[in-house]
Amino acid sequence: MEKSIIVILTFVTLGLFSLGSAVGQNGEEAETATATGPKYGADSASCIVHLSLYREFYKQNNYKDAFPHWRWVFNNCPLSSQNLYIDGAKLVSARIEESKDPVLRNNYIDTLMMVYDQRIVSFNREAYVLGRKGIEMTTYRPENIEENYQTLKKAVEIGGDKTESATLAYYFQTILGMVQAQKLEKVAVVEGYDQASTIIEHNLSINQADPKKVATWNSINANIEAAFEPFASCEDLISLYSRKFKESPDDVELLEKITNMLERKDCTSSDLFFTATERLHKLSPGAKSAYLMGTLSREKKQLQSAFDYLNEAVELADNNEDKIRALNMLAAVNYEQRNYPQARSSAQKILQLNPSYGKAYLFIGDLYAASSSMCTEDDLSGKTVFWAAIDMYQKAKSVDPSIIDEANSKISQYSKYFPVTEDLFFRELEEGKSYTVGCWINETTTIRGAK
Repeated sequence: MEKSIIVILTFVTLGLFSLGSAVGQNGEEAETATATGPKYGADSASCIVHLSLYREFYKQNNYKDAFPHWRWVFNNCPLSSQNLYIDGAKLVSARIEESKDPVLRNNYIDTLMMVYDQRIVSFNREAYVLGRKGIEMTTYRPENIEENYQTLKKAVEIGGDKTESATLAYYFQTILGMVQAQKLEKVAVVEGYDQASTIIEHNLSINQADPKKVATWNSINANIEAAFEPFASCEDLISLYSRKFKESPDDVELLEKITNMLERKDCTSSDLFFTATERLHKLSPGAKSAYLMGTLSREKKQLQSAFDYLNEAVELADNNEDKIRALNMLAAVNYEQRNYPQARSSAQKILQLNPSYGKAYLFIGDLYAASSSMCTEDDLSGKTVFWAAIDMYQKAKSVDPSIIDEANSKISQYSKYFPVTEDLFFRELEEGKSYTVGCWINETTTIRGAK
């Protein structure tokens, strides 16, 4: 008898040790009970025994013998371990799959839902667990469209950018089901797509160093894009959002949805996009709305408005990426107007923000090369500007290896326009010596002859 007690205690101790990890299975977060009460319930000794027994059977994939011990723990000490709920979902799911009796199967589905609900009570993680519950609901009770939709909708609303990829995919699926069942309007698909795309874009941006996660999110994105395609025509989007805009022209959240969606689907030439963006910028001026208004004004040839909006976008931007985007557009507009000094100024501001931004040097080089017809006071028909241009192309590839090919191509192209050696000799200019290119450029460069 004494020996038997020792064996049981040793078995229980080993079982406890295996449960002692702070991190659950499948990469779960550290388990911390959020409900109050004794971890091992009112009868801690019995809880520990049943806990150890169910875990040992579970490890052996003996779900039949694990189940009664698991059920005892679930009913009597629900705070004992988060693994109780992770394992429980598998144990109950196995019973569902095995059940031939529809009534019994339905009862087990109810039990599975109860497992998820109790897990939230005991350990919270509501967004994550609701997502898992919603997936199971959709799998086992696809006919309960509205209930499945509400569960997954709540999971996504609470989870936000941290929503699991599978939860997001099932959520969008239930939106489509609700629309097909005429329980939601068609616009819900558009809004759901916008919501899902925002979450996907966030997760792709923060997981760039993890190829597996990037592949998963790209796969989810492709599936959602394919499902959304029948609703994605500009005509449909504009029709849907025009009505919404007329109803609530001062709803900033709606205006953000309209501008994001129409921009994402390349419907920016519509009057609705311009009007909604203009209204959004008036009600809630920001770097993005200022940039959009700048690009739209440029397309409409309203150049002074374009300059004003783009300068505002630079001022309002709270990160270098957005500032550089606006400065690039400013530079392009000035280039189109042959206002080369201002175009260069924008490019130089980009280099102050990011000295390795080689495209800015390429752009300045292009400005210099384009100036040959207006900078002819060098007595060499403006050919000295190409020396300065080549200097910029050389700098470009020295700071940004990704554009070496483009820089070399420009160097090859514009080196052909260097003055010939005879012209240099006639003007007492010696190759290799320094030379200041005048005009608006005012750069000191090196004299070079055509090869």
